[in-house]
Amino acid sequence: MSVLRSVRHNTVVVLAALSLIGCVAQADATLTATEAMEKARAGEITFIDIRTPPEWRQTGVAEGALTIDMTAPTFVQDVLKAVDGDRNAPIVLICRTGNRTGYTRDALEKLGFTNVSHVAEGMAGSKAGPGWVRRGLPVESCKTC
Repeated sequence: MSVLRSVRHNTVVVLAALSLIGCVAQADATLTATEAMEKARAGEITFIDIRTPPEWRQTGVAEGALTIDMTAPTFVQDVLKAVDGDRNAPIVLICRTGNRTGYTRDALEKLGFTNVSHVAEGMAGSKAGPGWVRRGLPVESCKTC
């Protein structure tokens, strides 16, 4: 009887720990523009600007970001190509204000990507922060526009 009680207790402890880990992972799903820049420069992430070509031309592209238009029919295949097919690779998404990257992150996770974060303040800023451009972080001209 005490062995059964011990197994139940250990199961509850493990499930609680896994739940906590899941909450921590969700909290880590958002980066500031500065954090994204630092991780991109260190080669720790695949950094992807999911906006459209007119938006890239308007503000430039965050330094180190790949340009993959989220409206393109090949978007998911292009993201897979960018990470050499590794759905566990660390990816950080950026858009104008962080709204589209939040939705896109969730959609990619439903497709089996396990390590997707986003810049909630985006390029132009939002409630989450001033944004890449207002922070004065480096931008590059769009190479694919």
